[in-house]
Amino acid sequence: MTPLKKHASNLHFSEQSTIIQSMARIFGLLFLIFPMLVRGEIFQLRIDGPIDSIMEEYVVGSLKTCQGNPRTKLIIIQIDTPGGFDTSMRSIIKEMVNSPVPIAVFVSPKGARAASAGFFIAIAADYAAMTPDTNMGAAHPVSVTGTDIEKTMKEKITNDAASYIKSLAKNRNRNSEWAEKAVRESLSYTAEDCLKNQLIDFIAADIEDLVRKIEAQTKRLVDGKLTPSGLAGEKIISIEMSARQKFLKTITNPNLAYFLLIFGLIGLYIEFTHPGVIFPGILGGISLFLAFLAFQILPINYVGLGLILLSIGLFIAEIKIQGFGLLGVGGIIAFVLGSVILVNSPIPEMRPTMSVIGVFALCFGSVFLFLTFKVLKAMKRKSASGPEGIIGEKGTAKTDIDAIGGKVFLHGEWWNAVSDRPIPAGSKVQVEKIHNLVLTVKSIGG
Repeated sequence: MTPLKKHASNLHFSEQSTIIQSMARIFGLLFLIFPMLVRGEIFQLRIDGPIDSIMEEYVVGSLKTCQGNPRTKLIIIQIDTPGGFDTSMRSIIKEMVNSPVPIAVFVSPKGARAASAGFFIAIAADYAAMTPDTNMGAAHPVSVTGTDIEKTMKEKITNDAASYIKSLAKNRNRNSEWAEKAVRESLSYTAEDCLKNQLIDFIAADIEDLVRKIEAQTKRLVDGKLTPSGLAGEKIISIEMSARQKFLKTITNPNLAYFLLIFGLIGLYIEFTHPGVIFPGILGGISLFLAFLAFQILPINYVGLGLILLSIGLFIAEIKIQGFGLLGVGGIIAFVLGSVILVNSPIPEMRPTMSVIGVFALCFGSVFLFLTFKVLKAMKRKSASGPEGIIGEKGTAKTDIDAIGGKVFLHGEWWNAVSDRPIPAGSKVQVEKIHNLVLTVKSIGG
């Protein structure tokens, strides 16, 4: 080998060595940062309050968003609910059981519950956990309007719910017998009861404790889901409702929806009885539209709404027809009855409270009776102009007045006047009646 060739060969080996060292450094750096690149995420949702169409939209939409993230390792649904609509519950559960990502339902914080529809959601989860001093159960199905239904239909609904909860419990290796009792017998269980009888997997103090216990468990998940690992130290990302969902959730509060209805009716009533005020009419119209928007979500009894509208008609009739207060009293009774059954749900949190109904009924009745009184008073007030406005007015006799005639000065004008008894000039007189612009007066002395 010539010296030139030998030098070229050495140079070639040197370049290869440099490339190998560079690649080693790159792979070493990738090895160090790879755990950061593949780092998973834990998402947290919250079901707080009744499960309705707004809550359904939030939970189902959030689950789909989390499932679309390839880095999602675990989804936690923190729940505190009295229950809700069957259709919304089943939509949420359908998304849960078809989720490729493990889902944990956590009844929290202390004092929380997963009743009725919330119990079904907890049983359907891959992991179910509760905080101490919480409970779940009481899942017997009831009519959304709170009314009695025929026995056969009631049995069908109960059997359907019992079969559904047994299927969910069996699929998640939970105690199907105790789950069924919560449906058929409306039983409610403490956290300790649920853990002892295999309705839940853990009792956890908080979210961090729950994540640690899921990390340490060896439970095999169904439906081909991968058991989450490497959860320790992962960031928990909270997904909140959108601004639109928060707004709709706010106005569907039954107490607020009821207030918007009453406020809107009062505003329109004031506008109709005092045309041209404008401002009460604008506020009343907006309030009524918001109330009707809330009624699209709340279980409204339209008989109750009809009674409230009837009460307004009775108040207006009291103004137009002298009902001696009977129409007004009937309006108050119709208003109270309509308010009580307006939002008629078996779940107390989905109905206006009786204290709110009482306060609004008192205010509503007082406003209408006050306005009615003012209108009736104005109707009974004697005319301030024309011939009727002269009767009862006082003036001064400018000449002697007798049955033949005389002159009276009244309201800055001279009037012809007669009297059954003679009245001397300068006397104070009062008008008794008027006929053909001639006053009949009497002396009042002074």
